[in-house]
Amino acid sequence: MSRSIKLVLRIVAVLLIVIGIIWILQGINVLPGSFMTGHIEWAYRGGIAAVVGVALLLVARRSR
Repeated sequence: MSRSIKLVLRIVAVLLIVIGIIWILQGINVLPGSFMTGHIEWAYRGGIAAVVGVALLLVARRSR
């Protein structure tokens, strides 16, 4: 895998993790200020996004 693809994968992975954490916090009503606040389905979606981000990080790290 080329260096530029690895970089893009890492950037997308980090964004997914950060967005996922924000969605989780909003879904469990810790981070107010959005239509997502207090809606548990956003916490689930955030968890999925964060897991996908971690998986992408692992793929970018393992590929040569």
